[in-house]
Amino acid sequence: MISKHFSRDEFACKCGCGFDTVDVELITILEDVREHFGASITINSGCRCAKHNKAVGGEANSMHMIGRAADFVVQGPSPAKVYQYLTGQYPDKYGFGLYKTWVHADSRSTKARWEKT
Repeated sequence: MISKHFSRDEFACKCGCGFDTVDVELITILEDVREHFGASITINSGCRCAKHNKAVGGEANSMHMIGRAADFVVQGPSPAKVYQYLTGQYPDKYGFGLYKTWVHADSRSTKARWEKT
């Protein structure tokens, strides 16, 4: 376990290359979400090597490629509710994206927001 609720393998690149280095600040954000909603989180996509990122259509400068991003689902609340919590909790920093069935969070040093529902 790399935190109270998360293990490193949950964030490992899905291609099997072994890339699984996760930013501590990202884990802190996810732990906050986990504690706030009192519900488990499923990581759909964490770390991505450049090859896997390209294969899944990720952005060329994706935060996933440096272990600073995760796409996830919280069991129970809607993605919109999770996104609303994150943008309220961290109004001036980090990257949060709302998608139809999941949320993106990253620990970038600047503020970024987007909705693609």
